[in-house]
Amino acid sequence: MSQAVSVREELCKYARKIVEKGMVVGPGGNISARDGDTMLVSPSGFALEEILPEQWVAVSIADGSVQAAPGLRPSSEVLMHLYGYQANPSIGAMIHTHPANSIAFGLIGEKLPIMFPDQAALTGETGFVPYVVPTTALLANAVKEKINEYTTLLLGNHGLVAVGRNLREAYYRTEVVEESARIYLLAKAAGTPKVLTQEELDEIRALETEAYRIKLLQQQ
Repeated sequence: MSQAVSVREELCKYARKIVEKGMVVGPGGNISARDGDTMLVSPSGFALEEILPEQWVAVSIADGSVQAAPGLRPSSEVLMHLYGYQANPSIGAMIHTHPANSIAFGLIGEKLPIMFPDQAALTGETGFVPYVVPTTALLANAVKEKINEYTTLLLGNHGLVAVGRNLREAYYRTEVVEESARIYLLAKAAGTPKVLTQEELDEIRALETEAYRIKLLQQQ
């Protein structure tokens, strides 16, 4: 099995997981993965769970030219993905979703506190990008400016972006941020959420077990 086919099948796998978890509805959201000098990105107008392996659109990371996609166009957010890969060579995958709790949090706040170990170890601080018109170079540039500082970004009034060295890491970061937003909203409704101190964060990050888990996530 070729590397390209493997990446395409991985994309289909995580596209289905995103839909099954309710992270998008209809044809919303878009995902991509690096494959050598190209990125494979979801085609425009498709519901993620309907995309076949051969339908992921290959785009040159160097110049943004479409390499091979007969009759298909790359996602309308192609520039956001492209600029991300260009800005940070360590990125192997990008997942953009519209999770309800993440969007809800982004409507009332910008800084998502770190409240529990998985969040501390897998995502760290989540960045925030104030609302920018979707599908534009303005949004792509706004994401690009923060993609070397954060592995996850809340997009105001829009959704969530998560990156990783591979699709698995980007996907689990998506899950962790969405769960973090849900927990925060639940706790806030009941009182004042207890957030982890810097000392507690440092202790978690120093744990050998957390380092081992992160290493496993980074393995393709």
